Amino acid sequence: MPMQYNNEVEAVDALHQSFNNIKAEISKVVIGQDDIIKSVLIAIFSNGHCLLVGVPGLAKTLLVQTVASVLDLDFNRIQFTPDLMPSDIIGAEILGEDRHFKFIKGPVFSNIILADEINRTPPKTQAALLEAMQEKSVTAAGQTHILPKPFFVLATQNPIEQEGTYPLPEAQLDRFMFNIQLNYPAFADELTIVKNTTSNKTIQLQKIIHADDIQYFQKLIRDIPVTDNVLEYAVKLAAKTRPNSEFATDAINKYISWGAGPRASQFLVLGAKCHAAISGKYAPDIEDVQAVAEPILRHRIVRNYRAEAESLSIEKIIKDLL
Repeated sequence: MPMQYNNEVEAVDALHQSFNNIKAEISKVVIGQDDIIKSVLIAIFSNGHCLLVGVPGLAKTLLVQTVASVLDLDFNRIQFTPDLMPSDIIGAEILGEDRHFKFIKGPVFSNIILADEINRTPPKTQAALLEAMQEKSVTAAGQTHILPKPFFVLATQNPIEQEGTYPLPEAQLDRFMFNIQLNYPAFADELTIVKNTTSNKTIQLQKIIHADDIQYFQKLIRDIPVTDNVLEYAVKLAAKTRPNSEFATDAINKYISWGAGPRASQFLVLGAKCHAAISGKYAPDIEDVQAVAEPILRHRIVRNYRAEAESLSIEKIIKDLL
């Protein structure tokens, strides 16, 4: 059972405290990735999913395992390969000894799924996972099987070696709340990482909260009030990214071929509410929207050939909008 709070103010304070405890616990194992940890936790509490883009060896798997451990959730890792079939993810019907078909659940039946290198598998298999992400259920042989709650997918993509990969289509990318870019660690952090991982040092992690608490906090975040000016700012920010629309800037019309859809506006508001709560505030302001804007808009804006020719990055375009 989740803890009982007398009012929503107390509950938001508890979320703020829990977030700090979770972050501190994860930071014992995952060194120097504070912004990434924060984004992943915001996505979980907002009931969204994350796409992590980074070169190999940056502790993506370790991050997800650690998050699952500290949040006391089940965790499964699926390594995506070109020969992976939808049934390898969602499960399959098999003929039992009693001559009746029964459904054997696949690895997707878990609280946290690490979809490793999601762009290495054909669209059919990608679609099976993305459908499960959206519907929070799986259909096999006409039967619907509900996935456990909370359900969170963290998919990774490797930006190098694009031969033989299947890039996610824009419509599928839109299912992810955040697109988070992972960079190499700072020198001091890398020293600590190497020191910790090349010795016999073992770190015991505390379980901070449980599945029921997470579901409670997910509902709480939706209950957080948002003022009209913040709501308008979030929706206008998404609308500004759409070329040839009423709010589009000259730069957008010049460099962008496709802008963010209404899902971006929804995630900007949800993300801002969560960002406010974990920062100890009871309502989001414009700064909270700006704090989550880049990872939400990054994969929803498509640059045209002119922007690519002038080496204008998506990040620069988003910064100019803010």
